[in-house]
Amino acid sequence: MADAATTDGRQRQHPDGRVELDPSAEELPPNGFTNDDLRPVPVARRTWSTYNFLALWVGMAHNIPSWTLASGLVALGMDWKQAVLTIALANLIVLVPMLLTGHAGTKYGIPFPVFARAAFGLRGANLPALVRAAVACAWFGIQTWIGGEGIFLLAGKLLGESWRTAGEFGGYPWTQWLSFLLFWLVEMAIIARGMETLRRFENWAAPFVIVGALALLAWITVKAGGFGPLLDQPSRLGWDGDFWKVFFPALMGMIGFWSTLSLNIPDFTRFGGSQRAQIRGQALGLPTTMTLFALLSVLVTSGSQAVYGKPVWDPIELAAKMENPVGILFALLTVLVATLSVNIAANVVSPAYDLANLVPRFVNFRTGALVTGVVGIAIFPWKLISDPHVYIFTWLGVVGGLLGTVAGVLIADYWVLRRTRLQLAELYRPGGAYWYAGGWNWRAVVALVVGGVLAVGGSYGGPFPTGGLLPALKPLADYGWAVGFGAALVLYVALSWGRRAGAAAEG
Repeated sequence: MADAATTDGRQRQHPDGRVELDPSAEELPPNGFTNDDLRPVPVARRTWSTYNFLALWVGMAHNIPSWTLASGLVALGMDWKQAVLTIALANLIVLVPMLLTGHAGTKYGIPFPVFARAAFGLRGANLPALVRAAVACAWFGIQTWIGGEGIFLLAGKLLGESWRTAGEFGGYPWTQWLSFLLFWLVEMAIIARGMETLRRFENWAAPFVIVGALALLAWITVKAGGFGPLLDQPSRLGWDGDFWKVFFPALMGMIGFWSTLSLNIPDFTRFGGSQRAQIRGQALGLPTTMTLFALLSVLVTSGSQAVYGKPVWDPIELAAKMENPVGILFALLTVLVATLSVNIAANVVSPAYDLANLVPRFVNFRTGALVTGVVGIAIFPWKLISDPHVYIFTWLGVVGGLLGTVAGVLIADYWVLRRTRLQLAELYRPGGAYWYAGGWNWRAVVALVVGGVLAVGGSYGGPFPTGGLLPALKPLADYGWAVGFGAALVLYVALSWGRRAGAAAEG
């Protein structure tokens, strides 16, 4: 298969549209903006298939917070149909920016922070990268605590009361802290072996978790003799104004759940064997898996209500009610694999690249992953998920609003202004095409700040004032992700329009 002609002698475009550095061109010079983990992946090493991306999403979507999303919406007054519909629609919406940003990863073989350099500048890219890294570290802490809690509760069923009632430290039994640490060590051991190990892990973790979830459904169905009354429970909100007041902020919160990956999905798609593979894999993996998982959680919880007289939304708590040691061990393994698969892929890969982008000479992918792990255990994030209102409206809503602005800038720059054409080597060269003013593109920064203020400035409830941080913006707070995304996209295009012809002519 012959290669197409290059545009500047430094990059080679293949017939399928994928671009790599020309092997005959001068090697990227060592500087403060490159290392082995940030360099473009050669086309020969871009081998991920549709199944790899599908397995990645199945592995990431099948996790404890995903399972409890429906419970949070039901707790806010929705019935199960409204909750599942909200989750399905949110994931169809967030799939769009996921595919648009993922395109750059597959085409150029670059991770998210390098992709962001085209819009923000070589130095300015650290701004969205660190925002994304901070969110990932918090999520890492949440998921690691959940994984440790799974070990603690289920191991307690096997080891007896002394395990669960051990002496307390910091408000928790020391055995729970030990479980937390053990789970953290397993995560670090897997990610330290690199992205290829992660790909292999996700390939077998995805079907295993599905089998585990279906086994839990079969167990509770047999125990209940059918499903409980939850499926017949009417919505406390109806379908009138009360529902829509909850629906839109809940929808933004559900979008916020995966708005993180809509930014750094190039970290994975850079290994894609083709655009078709990443598009089909993600389209088949994300919305379908999240919707089916939400429905599965509702069915299992319905059965738990029939058996125990109240709905048990937490699958760890439900599995802990088993009496069969074999069943408990299988449930424990399922919880661990499910939590590992999402936490490593979604919350360690991104900050590892983001921190490497900050100081490439001193931080590589593995070092960045270790820093992420340390920051994650230094946070006490379990409080975020203890209250559905704070979790969905405050945490997911604010995070979604902020990250939506970054997605708006990136998509405007890559699709509207540059028409997907980048100068690959220039993404690593100080003083080059993406240097702007001292490494910063002020247009992108202004769009990010203004979009962020509009998206989250009116935040209310939880830790925020009832009237909103900025009362005039409170009406926008319930639509944070959409407001941030749209405002940043439009403003960035408007500010950059004078540069549009030159940008579109690149490639």
